[in-house]
Amino acid sequence: MSDLGERLEGYRREVEAALDASLPPETAWPATLHRAVRYSLLAGGKRLRPLLVLASAESVGAAAADAMPLACAVEMIHTFSLVHDDLPAMDDDDLRRGKPTCHKVFGEAVAILAGDALLSRAFEVLVTLPDPVDAERLRRRLGVAALLASAVGTTGLIGGQVEDLESEGVAVDAPTLERIHRAKTGALLRACVRGGALLGGAGGDELAALDVYGAALGLAFQVVDDILDATEDATRLGKTAGKDEAARKATYVTVHGLDAARRTADALLAEALTALAPLGPRGETLALLARRVVERRA
Repeated sequence: MSDLGERLEGYRREVEAALDASLPPETAWPATLHRAVRYSLLAGGKRLRPLLVLASAESVGAAAADAMPLACAVEMIHTFSLVHDDLPAMDDDDLRRGKPTCHKVFGEAVAILAGDALLSRAFEVLVTLPDPVDAERLRRRLGVAALLASAVGTTGLIGGQVEDLESEGVAVDAPTLERIHRAKTGALLRACVRGGALLGGAGGDELAALDVYGAALGLAFQVVDDILDATEDATRLGKTAGKDEAARKATYVTVHGLDAARRTADALLAEALTALAPLGPRGETLALLARRVVERRA
């Protein structure tokens, strides 16, 4: 493993420990809810979003510890979205991260409430500061909380999910498909990068470069997801394969074809890497993450 890979693995271990510490124990009241929350959040996964937060903060000279609350918050929000996305009223899936989905283990009602609990806990973790309160740190945290709320809201993740559901079985043109993907998946990934940079005090050219990187990476992630859903099996993916086609969803594969989708992913990777060029060596960890996103098989 390269030095950069070892650094990311170290960050991943730190994230796992921080996530575990950020939740009440399973035995805390109400125990059923806390079991469901911990089952969903601590089920593993690539932890791409928190790693993007930490790598982005690192790229502008900030300490990872200063960005860890945001790293935990974005993973909680991501997990909330997966728990709800898997429900029968949404994508109706039985498998997530290689395990039965939350509603299959705890029932639909508890799964809905577990997702709600993760969403609210994310913002609690993000804005809670130790005493004495540092005014500048509080200002940055509040700004990032607003950024994150917007990324999740009606013009971001949730809005994109609504249009994605409404587009099932409907002919969708390329601009509409891109809008869905940039909102449903890209908005939160972009907020991870921008949020980490803002916590690190970035501004001006650095922030602009990282914003271009985050936007390109966010779309690339969903394009690759579309490709994997069409080409890989459930064992490798850790979730049900072929769901997009079965649900007649609009994807980059169904709208543009498999070869064009792959070319789009490669072009977005190039755009992301070009945006990082002004950062020099400070952007190397982010560059590695971008390559992993596009080259992944699961």
